[in-house]
Amino acid sequence: MQKKVIIVMPAYNAAKTLQKTYSDIPKKYKKSILLVDDGSHDSTVRKAKRLGIKTISHPQNRGYGGNQKTCYTVAVSEKADIVVMIHPDYQYDATLTEELIRPLLQGREDIMLGSRIRTREEVLSGGMPWWKYAGNRFLTIFENTVLGRNLSEYHTGLRAYTKETLKVLPFHRFSDDFVFDQELLVSAVYSGLRIGEIPVPVRYFPDASSISFMRSVKYGLMTLLTLAKYMIAKTGIVVPAIFIKK
Repeated sequence: MQKKVIIVMPAYNAAKTLQKTYSDIPKKYKKSILLVDDGSHDSTVRKAKRLGIKTISHPQNRGYGGNQKTCYTVAVSEKADIVVMIHPDYQYDATLTEELIRPLLQGREDIMLGSRIRTREEVLSGGMPWWKYAGNRFLTIFENTVLGRNLSEYHTGLRAYTKETLKVLPFHRFSDDFVFDQELLVSAVYSGLRIGEIPVPVRYFPDASSISFMRSVKYGLMTLLTLAKYMIAKTGIVVPAIFIKK
């Protein structure tokens, strides 16, 4: 039986890049795209509808994590077997969708990540600012140490999940901010879910979304706090709300 794949796009002011992102999505999935607009001030919604993309609009901005909560809730309600998150800002290569989800379809992984980190030269030549690269490396090494994993990157926005993953993780309890992504992965590790990755190109350019230096610092601190919660949960004495009690 063929599994149902739904692609979700958490969007905010993505009018300039939506067409290019949509064009790269494999044809077989173009009728299974959901865009959730988080209070954009540009023509994102109008362009999405013109492309025939199913669109949901938040009347006001709920944040990156809040946007994803809507994405996953709707995708699961529509009986998706696999949910793929692709940012509509063209920073990630949507042509790799089938390669990304193959381990999920084969039952080998529960979560798949598109990792941008292979060599420092490749990352920096792709336009990632040096301070973002340094922060990415520091947090990833620290996360691998605490979580006992060996992933090359935890901070990618190209991800895919099985429906079972989204049903078991308490993602509605996660932050509405950018740390949502890290809370989800750390919670997944705590629950014993399998996480794999494939390499993807690095694409930073003016129209691609990117958080500021100060927001990045906040994100880093919140990631460290999430790891602290994980270590507390592992003691079994107190289990923070972002984890499912074993």
